[in-house]
Amino acid sequence: MANLEHVNVTVSDPKATAAWLGAVFGWTTRWEGDAISGGYTAHVGDKGSYVALYTPNMAMKDPQHSYTTRASLNHVGVVVDDIDAVEARVKAAGFTPHNHADYEPGKRFYFDDHDGVEWEVVTYS
Repeated sequence: MANLEHVNVTVSDPKATAAWLGAVFGWTTRWEGDAISGGYTAHVGDKGSYVALYTPNMAMKDPQHSYTTRASLNHVGVVVDDIDAVEARVKAAGFTPHNHADYEPGKRFYFDDHDGVEWEVVTYS
């Protein structure tokens, strides 16, 4: 059996993204520091897995539509126990939930962060 340990996403400000990830999901910064090509990275999550938030030391290009760009990240899915409480924290962080659905086997919604990364929040309870 294999487990996904982390995903690495390029963002405009790793510290700012780490802050809202902590506020919304209760995650903490496991490590942060210098990264490849003079960039900066923060690892945010829990003991078992994390999201690596990377920013390069250069101007970034505008994002392309992920669903039509090869090798793009379409969304990050996060399983939560209390989806209503998390949705309230998503709104408090300034994001707009969309695409709500009750489906077998759970309930979900999505939101886009300030860098255009789409996040799926799902519960199976």
